[in-house]
Amino acid sequence: RNCSLKGINVALAHHNGTAQQINDAVNNGARVSTHLGNGCANLIHRHDNPIWPQLANKGIIPSLIADGHHLNAEELKVFYQVKGPDHLFLVSDATKLAGMPPGTYQWDGKTVVMTEDGMLQFPEQQVLAGASFPIRSGVMNMVKLVNIPLDDACNLASGVPARVYNLADRGELKTGRSADLILFRIENGQMDILRTVVQGKVVAER
Repeated sequence: RNCSLKGINVALAHHNGTAQQINDAVNNGARVSTHLGNGCANLIHRHDNPIWPQLANKGIIPSLIADGHHLNAEELKVFYQVKGPDHLFLVSDATKLAGMPPGTYQWDGKTVVMTEDGMLQFPEQQVLAGASFPIRSGVMNMVKLVNIPLDDACNLASGVPARVYNLADRGELKTGRSADLILFRIENGQMDILRTVVQGKVVAER
C-alpha cells in the first residue's frame, strides 16, 4: 500500500501466495504478475496454486516469457484468451548468457547448461536459469503459437508495458514520443532486424 501511494508499481513474483494473499495484494495496489507460470514450485496443487488466482483477478496484468521453453503453446493461448491483448505483456528474461553457444557455464557460483535449442538450465534444482532469447523471439512465438496478428504481438512488447509502467514518452508512434524504433522484416518465421533508432538517431544498421 505504501509503495502504491508513492507511485511505485508493485509486481508479484517468485511466490507461492494463496488466493487470499494475492487478492489482498491487488486490493492494496499490486498490478503486475512477473512472468506468470514461472518462478513458482515445479509441482503445484491442481486447484490451490498461485497461477489461477492471478489469472482470475482482473486487477493483475501478467508478463509472459514466450521463448518456447518457459511456457508451452497451450499456456500462452490460455493466458492470452483470459487476459486479452491489452492486459498482458512480454518480457525476455534474457540473462548475460543470451546468445552464447551450447555448453556448460559458471554463473554466479552456479553451474548452468545451455542446450542445443537455447534452453538455459540449472540442473542442480531442475529448473530454468533465465532465458537466452531476445524479446523478438517472444513476439514471433506469440504469432506462431497463439496465432495473433503481428501488430498485436508487437504491442505486447511495446505499447502495453509502456502503459503499465507509466512510460508516457514511448510505446506508440505519435508526435512527441521518443522515437525509439526498429525496422525489421520477417524471414522464415523469424524477425530480422535491419535498423535500430534511439531517440530519432540510427544507432545500428545492417
